[in-house]
Amino acid sequence: MSEPDDAAPSEADDLDGEDDSSDLGSYPGGGIVRASLVGTGVFTLFAVLGAIWPDVFGGPFLVVSVVEFLVGTVVFGLALLRAVDRSRTEEIAVGGLFFAAGTAPRRVAQALIGSLVVQTVVAIVVGSVRLYSVMAFGILAPMWALGFTGLWVAAYGTFPDRVPEPTRAARRDADRRAHKGVGPADRRGRTE
Repeated sequence: MSEPDDAAPSEADDLDGEDDSSDLGSYPGGGIVRASLVGTGVFTLFAVLGAIWPDVFGGPFLVVSVVEFLVGTVVFGLALLRAVDRSRTEEIAVGGLFFAAGTAPRRVAQALIGSLVVQTVVAIVVGSVRLYSVMAFGILAPMWALGFTGLWVAAYGTFPDRVPEPTRAARRDADRRAHKGVGPADRRGRTE
């Protein structure tokens, strides 16, 4: 019997690298992934056009870069707030949050991190080709992909449960119990 096309992949398939799904829409938060990819496509298009015809497309490239930076910064902040909320019960690390390291299904992580890598490489290449021009503002745009990666992971990523830290009183009691076992008789026995 075959599995329905709209069934979500299992959690075990998501993280062990055995996921066969080629459709990112089968994962929760598909809109976030698509937004990251579309933003990367728009940025790359204007970067190439701006590198070829800087007088015509330099201005639009500047606008795209600044808008993606500003939107990415807001989304980054939202991701951070969501992660802070989840950190009360889960162990959240920066690498897992903003770089999807072990916290997202393989396909989702590839799409999100791929988007970040493409934006970064395109920004560096275009800025290098057209030194001392508006094309240098492209280095701001990767904030878009970084923010959307963090947002997806903060909302849908998997993190280990937080181990509660002992209270100050519990640590003090543990220290007292540990020191009670070492009395004067114990000290004499060790020196003799």
